[in-house]
Amino acid sequence: MEQEIYESWNQKAQDWDIQVGDLGDRNRILNSDPVLWQFLGDVNERTLLDAGCGTGYLARQLCRKGAIVTGVDLSSEMLAIAEQKAQSEGLSIDFREESCSELKTLPSDYFDLLVSNYVLMDLPDLEEAILAFHRVLKPGGISVLVFSHPCFDQGAVVVNDDRSVTYHWKESYFGRQKRQDPAWKHFTTPFIWFHRPLSDYWKAFRLAGFDVIDFEEPRLTRDRANLAKTEQELFKRQNLPYSVAFKLLKSF
Repeated sequence: MEQEIYESWNQKAQDWDIQVGDLGDRNRILNSDPVLWQFLGDVNERTLLDAGCGTGYLARQLCRKGAIVTGVDLSSEMLAIAEQKAQSEGLSIDFREESCSELKTLPSDYFDLLVSNYVLMDLPDLEEAILAFHRVLKPGGISVLVFSHPCFDQGAVVVNDDRSVTYHWKESYFGRQKRQDPAWKHFTTPFIWFHRPLSDYWKAFRLAGFDVIDFEEPRLTRDRANLAKTEQELFKRQNLPYSVAFKLLKSF
């Protein structure tokens, strides 16, 4: 399974770099990044793991803020882009080709902070990944996890003329299953992801030993509404639930 995912993300590496660039895509900039930064707090001189770092846009931002960053990703092509960009900026980031479900090259009880930004829904083995996240954090460490909202599939949403919103589920919401979305925008290959109900994430966090200390469904807040480029973007970013964000504490 991981080989299929490895090949899929390697094929998308260049297109993904176009998508997120140096600042993130519109969803990240408008919706989820403000919550992510609020949950992380001050990262200066903190050891931090970017689990599923992709092409490294967030790892670079974290490093500029003074964090001691390690970035792991399964895709060698993604990491090649991440390393090249970090080096071009003179940033010292430890990038490693590594499975988020194992983190086998990383020591236990090492990191102050861990962030995983739109990664969990792409992993076939959720519970193993959360156990690995817990293992590498220090006691008292914080994990910030942002992922696509499992309750509302954005590939199945219709915004009607009257601004009402309709979601169409083709399969049971409660069934865990591998899914595939067709290529969109400038991408040329389909996206593989794994649906699970929201309760499965909560259970995985508690089973691993995490305490859930904060939770948010990111959206574009009124004080930042001026950042929307169109009325349609403003409506979608304020009304459609794209993602969820968890702040977890390793209490032991």
